[in-house]
Amino acid sequence: MKRIMMTIPALACLLMPLWAAAQQTLTLEDCHRMAVVNSKTLTQARTQVEMAGYDRKVALANYFPNLSVTGTYQYNNRDLVLVSDAQSAAITGMGTTAQAALDGAFAAAGAQMNAAAQGAMTQLQTAIMTNPALAAEYMGSPMWQTVLGMLQQMDFSGIQAPGIADPINAIGQQIDDALHIDIHNVYAGVVSLQQPVFMGGKIVYSNQMAALAEELARSRYDQEYADIIVDVDQAYWQIVSIAAKERLAESYADLLHQLEHDVRVSVDEGVMTEADALQVKVKSNEADMLLTKSRNGLTLAKMLLCKRIGLPLESQIVLADESDELIPVPSRETGKDIESVYASRPETRSLSLASGIYEKKARIARADMLPQVALTANYVMTNPNSFHGLSHSWNGGMLNAGVMVNIPIFHGMEATNKYRKAKAEATLYQDQYQDARELILLQVTQQEKLFDEALEKLRMATSNLDSAEENLRSATVGFEAGVIDADTVMAAQTAWLQARSECIDAGTELQMAAANLRKAQGEISDNK
Repeated sequence: MKRIMMTIPALACLLMPLWAAAQQTLTLEDCHRMAVVNSKTLTQARTQVEMAGYDRKVALANYFPNLSVTGTYQYNNRDLVLVSDAQSAAITGMGTTAQAALDGAFAAAGAQMNAAAQGAMTQLQTAIMTNPALAAEYMGSPMWQTVLGMLQQMDFSGIQAPGIADPINAIGQQIDDALHIDIHNVYAGVVSLQQPVFMGGKIVYSNQMAALAEELARSRYDQEYADIIVDVDQAYWQIVSIAAKERLAESYADLLHQLEHDVRVSVDEGVMTEADALQVKVKSNEADMLLTKSRNGLTLAKMLLCKRIGLPLESQIVLADESDELIPVPSRETGKDIESVYASRPETRSLSLASGIYEKKARIARADMLPQVALTANYVMTNPNSFHGLSHSWNGGMLNAGVMVNIPIFHGMEATNKYRKAKAEATLYQDQYQDARELILLQVTQQEKLFDEALEKLRMATSNLDSAEENLRSATVGFEAGVIDADTVMAAQTAWLQARSECIDAGTELQMAAANLRKAQGEISDNK
């Protein structure tokens, strides 16, 4: 058993360096940096800034031409017919119609020629017969009889018209096919270009508003950043304060344990009573309980800081200022005028930017009431191609260019009411900006007073601590000399405990007052 009891301290001595190496020492700046990196709120604020930057680039794109290509396809279950069925039949049969007309014309011409030939022969015979000399000469002539026979046999009604029906019908079929357009599959493509020339100032004001919105997102990021820094400062100095109070509780417990030992010796010697020993024992137990509470409070405070800086809650951390006996006194910047404070505070910058944004919004609303001019150009291609007899090809297209002018006249006073609303919103934010200036002035003045009060409180607490330490030293010496009783020593120890605790609290309060004053003056920023 003795061997085991001796190896446990030895094992503890071996593990102590490993435990110390596992601890992580953090400065206040380290905590700030880790909190900024691991804060979800700041991550969202940075994303908002990034989104506002993209909005600004989107607004900038409105200055440039808009070039687009559009393609379409459409299926139709019927063709496009430009003639009726009767007209189609007439076109396809116009060769047959023409042939019939031509045959009729030739038949009529043959009948007329036959009648003319018959009349001419009759007149010739009449003329010969009325002249005895000619009649005697020709009527008995065989040749004349042959001629008369040939004239009587002539027949012009058998003359045939040339065949034109098939060629003309073929041409008509081609014309009819051209008037029946195949639109089962229709393709179209358009290359379009639009360039704004004058939009009533909308593009200019939109770009200005987008730039202000980006600055507003940065201002809100700075506000979130300041809040996180102050929260980390509070958690950091709270740990330093509790660690100092833990050491104070250890010292106080050691004093009471030593006093308890001395009183027990005095009781054994018969100088003091058992009641005095019990009274000191109660105080010693209270000191042990105070030490236990301090240790538990330190553990919880470190867990809270780990949560804020993104470390696991069970992480073993040691702060750089944790071992200091007294909390360091922060410095205070002086000489900063209130106008610089207004310019530095994210709240006033946010309200000022919001007011400017709504001023631009009002001008954009007014731009909707002004004429708008834009240049347009398009190149159109279709299949079937309307420039080549509606053929199924992509051979060529059409280029067109023009100017588009839009002049708003009346739409229920919509644009006017939008303009008035935006002006009212701008006025609202201007009023809020003025109120914020007054509140910031009040806040800065209040934080300056709180800082001065905390500084004075620290001076008084330091002075009281010096007196309490001297009083405790005197009481301890007197008790050891036997001229002062245990009650007086315990009262001196309690006064020393209270004075040192107040000094620690005053130092912590001063650090927090300094952090709040820096925040009120707009000194906490990611750029600083």
